[in-house]
Amino acid sequence: MRFRASIQNVGTFAKFTASLASLGPVAWVRFSEDEVRFTVIPDQGTQVWAVLSLDTIFDVDHYHIESAADNAINLEVPLVPLQRALKSALSATSASIRLTKKDSIPVLSLTIVTASLGTTHSGPFGGGPSDEFGFGENGPTSDKERETIVTQDVPVRVLSLDNVDGIHEPRCREPDVHIFLPPLLQLKSISDRFTKLAMASKGGAGGAGGTASSVGPRLEMAANMHGCLKLSIRTDAMNISSVWTGLSNPDLDPTVVEGGEEGVAEHPSTRMRQLGSADGRSDEGWAEVRIDGKDWGKVMSVGRLEGRVIACFCHRHALILYVYLPNDEEGRDESVLTRVNQLNLKLSDGGHSINKATTEAHGKHSCHNDLHARDNRSPMNVAHQETSPENVYLKIRAARERS
Repeated sequence: MRFRASIQNVGTFAKFTASLASLGPVAWVRFSEDEVRFTVIPDQGTQVWAVLSLDTIFDVDHYHIESAADNAINLEVPLVPLQRALKSALSATSASIRLTKKDSIPVLSLTIVTASLGTTHSGPFGGGPSDEFGFGENGPTSDKERETIVTQDVPVRVLSLDNVDGIHEPRCREPDVHIFLPPLLQLKSISDRFTKLAMASKGGAGGAGGTASSVGPRLEMAANMHGCLKLSIRTDAMNISSVWTGLSNPDLDPTVVEGGEEGVAEHPSTRMRQLGSADGRSDEGWAEVRIDGKDWGKVMSVGRLEGRVIACFCHRHALILYVYLPNDEEGRDESVLTRVNQLNLKLSDGGHSINKATTEAHGKHSCHNDLHARDNRSPMNVAHQETSPENVYLKIRAARERS
């Protein structure tokens, strides 16, 4: 079993690992000949299923892997140590990673090469003050780069095929709504504000003699097929909602949808497109999920990757976020066609393309506040707060366009 590779995008790798570390302590990492998979399945909270093409992180010309399992290696990797090691490599001139053993313990060994300028004197007796021609009294001087090599070891556990055979990406029903999200940092700022308000409200109720619930604040997210997204928080003391309009809904590609044009016509999102309105005022056509406010704030940390995000809403069942990492190479876009579970989104030119969505994704944003004291506890609101939130799945893709 052998693995070694040269890292060509240290910054992307570091940001990616930092995002995963906020969602779970360890990741199942699968290296293969054509892709790298990162899977985070915490005891509670959002699951992450990430698939990256090799050139997203590594130099494919200096990527070598060998194993008896069809040249695939499965590892359990602690994310915080890996993040720290990559952070120390941000200013490196080169960085490489390999699987090895230290004291019989398997480790991912990160070799970091940095360069610094140092002044050297080539005269036989040392240097002195320079004259007008740049020579010292005893010889010429020059600036020369000095290389410093640092090695960071991250202990890992090698997983056998028996350990990972039972791990499969969850399958959900066809989404009712799919939409490009606004910038995640903007969405995170508002989500965190709503969560803090809900926690403060709940804390105040507990201080007045009430019993504080162990269930965290629940955010409500809803979207329609007319470019509208709504984020809400409801407690006994407040009802706040924030609405975005003018966002983009990707089109389905009939060439890959089962049933072709007929399959697109019968798809739940097509039926939802017949309901609701573009101003977000209609009560019809919304697909809604409830999410844990604290966990959602961690999920929004993927905003540091600066990728485009498609949210797929399965009404009151699950929320699936697909993060498409940007490609640095000129003339190459994100994945042209991506299969989202059984939802096929056409992300090429024409219709609502990724490039068009870039200008439309910000949309228009408004906030509606309904802060008022409620003398009587609403049974509907109490039941809504105490139920479990829907599942949230974060799926990160960085597939390159293939000829």
